[in-house]
Amino acid sequence: MKFHRHPHTFVGQVYLKVANLERSLEFYQNIIGFQVLTKSAKKAVLTANGTTPLLSIEQPENVIPKKPRTTGLYHFALLLPSRNDLARILRHFIQIRYPLQGASDHLVSEAIYLADPDGNGIEIYSDRPSAAWNWENGEVEMATVPLDAENLLAEGDGEAWTGLPSNTLMGHIHLHVSELQKTEEFYIQGLGFNIVNRYGRQALFISTGGYHHHIGLNTWNGVGAPAPLENSVGLKRFSLVLPNKETRKKVIEQLQKIGAWIKEENDIVLTKDPSGNLIELSV
Repeated sequence: MKFHRHPHTFVGQVYLKVANLERSLEFYQNIIGFQVLTKSAKKAVLTANGTTPLLSIEQPENVIPKKPRTTGLYHFALLLPSRNDLARILRHFIQIRYPLQGASDHLVSEAIYLADPDGNGIEIYSDRPSAAWNWENGEVEMATVPLDAENLLAEGDGEAWTGLPSNTLMGHIHLHVSELQKTEEFYIQGLGFNIVNRYGRQALFISTGGYHHHIGLNTWNGVGAPAPLENSVGLKRFSLVLPNKETRKKVIEQLQKIGAWIKEENDIVLTKDPSGNLIELSV
């Protein structure tokens, strides 16, 4: 979990738009295991430890379903502290018979995939020790092979699932984008991330501090895919936690140099990637 604290830049909180707040709350509490930090008529902030916000869900006015083949969220990924924790939640999904979309071994991690009631993608994963990751020419080796679920469940400690562990983190976010060339410039030259893996010509994985990825970017919804409508369910924005205000100032200057959209108001700094994905730069 060392890759999600100072001095690295990492994803802090994800903000989602949903069609029905109460339906989503039931899912995120009972199926995923979040706690409610704050709640109003149209918005709720969710936490794993009772104090740190990880996910915000909001029901916009005149909300509409997200149209297919647009930019935005592919999935957000919750990082569990241990393989035992992953085994517990997998057993929980099996017991309640919740439909999964996949389960993969990525060499650097093991992951379970599912979606919320609005189709927002979710990955729940645990990392293998970073000393076991294989790096070659500055890129980390990753793959997508079937998860050995029997081995995972057999190695679990058998303890009952009681919700998300308190030290669960927002491990990474994976986005649909409309193209990769300007996107790479924005995230590398602008935000200061490093490329750690190129997946052909269709996806890019980036991080700081030698993590396997804090952000994934892909064009799997098609090159030139449009942004979703403002009142569509899906991603509203996500926050990046920067080490300090000096780093944020440097990032703002880098973004200005490449002509990126930036808005500063009351110590809140927002920017947009070339596909319209909104990012909050926090410290």
